[in-house]
Amino acid sequence: MRTPRTFRAFLALAGTLLFASSAFAQIKLNYSVFFPAPHKNAVLASEWAKEIETRTDGKVKITVFPGGTLTPADKCYDGVVQGISDIGLSVFAYTKGRFPLTEVSDLPLGIKSGVVATKAINEFYRKFQPKELSDVKVMYLHGHGPGLLHLKKPIAKLEDLRGLKIRCTGMAAAIVSALGGTPVAMPMGDTYDALSRGVVDGSMSPQESLQGWKWGEVVKCTVENFGSSYSTGMFVVMNKARWNALPTDIQAVFEKVNDEFAERQGKLWDEIDAQGRDFTQKLGNIIIPLAPEENARWANAVKPILDDYVKRMKEKGLPGVEALAFYRDTIARLQK
Repeated sequence: MRTPRTFRAFLALAGTLLFASSAFAQIKLNYSVFFPAPHKNAVLASEWAKEIETRTDGKVKITVFPGGTLTPADKCYDGVVQGISDIGLSVFAYTKGRFPLTEVSDLPLGIKSGVVATKAINEFYRKFQPKELSDVKVMYLHGHGPGLLHLKKPIAKLEDLRGLKIRCTGMAAAIVSALGGTPVAMPMGDTYDALSRGVVDGSMSPQESLQGWKWGEVVKCTVENFGSSYSTGMFVVMNKARWNALPTDIQAVFEKVNDEFAERQGKLWDEIDAQGRDFTQKLGNIIIPLAPEENARWANAVKPILDDYVKRMKEKGLPGVEALAFYRDTIARLQK
């Protein structure tokens, strides 16, 4: 029996629609982000995902899991490597020792802005292509604005910091020790209460924490200790197999959007730093710039941290001397 022409046409149309639906069926990816959902960096991560979807005409759909709900912050990188998440955003220092050469991005090198920190770490990556990052596809890297001291009482010189209990983690703990303070390890979420109750005398972080974590309500001043200021290197990376499976035209979209969002990420860090600074000043807190000669003293005090980095890299057979020199030169050029 012959199939009626109209029915054959219907089947052909259905098949076409099914094929189109399947072709459009999207490449579905998940994205683990350690920032809580309301944080502006989590918002920007969602905008990045949406931009990929828009520019691929919906061929790629990325579901964002903020607040470490898919993988905790310290397990984010390994989660990407293992395929638990397709994409991840977190902090290199959360897995200390895993990314030795890239630790140069956390050193106290006098970073003064998130734009500079972000440009510097991406230029470093492009030049050195660290083997420690070869098990993922790097989307882009970024770093926050200058890590500064926020205190319950004003200080004007290095000696005033001696013995003060300062909340800090990672590289900041080494910086506090080098400056003569007493580092106290503590999660960000516990810091407000600790400052309020006098458990610690201050904390070290970018200025965005003054508003984002409301520290401006429980401190009295921020010290512009740029001689010893630092940033913290962060990553946005994709599972390598997932990346390699993407069509080349889709990969090209990712690369284009990555370049644009690396720039936006650096600017965002500076925007939220400015908001934190404005927030704390409106509460009557003061900003204390160090005199040039005093700033130089602080820079000299943290120099052993730089020397230790070079020593550790030499022991590992890594180009620490070259990485540090490149970073210093890059920061100097960008901050002219």
